[in-house]
Amino acid sequence: MSSEEAKRRIIGAPMVKPTTSDRKLSPESTTSPPPKKIIIKSADMKDELQKAAIDIAIAAFEKNNVEKDVAEFIKKEFDKHHGPTWHCIVGRNFGSYVTHETNHFVYFYLDQKAILLFKSG
Repeated sequence: MSSEEAKRRIIGAPMVKPTTSDRKLSPESTTSPPPKKIIIKSADMKDELQKAAIDIAIAAFEKNNVEKDVAEFIKKEFDKHHGPTWHCIVGRNFGSYVTHETNHFVYFYLDQKAILLFKSG
């Protein structure tokens, strides 16, 4: 097709403005939230346990708005599924220095919030 034919096709094509009912939204665009930004800052934990920590943290933020409640949710879930005694700190600005059991420590960011999760005691 020559460039002249291409111009005619574009120029000659009728312009139809879609109505609301004509627009098709994909199922993902209406039901799934945007993906979370996850950054592991430090970890002494097996990969499958790190994934569990991230999944539980995402669920905790979906159910709770207060950082203290998020930390409580994560701690109780880990106590229940991985044995006591887990400790969890959630926030945007905190310092820490902790002693943890080997292979039971993770510090990561979920979007703008930091999560420190470790087992001790």
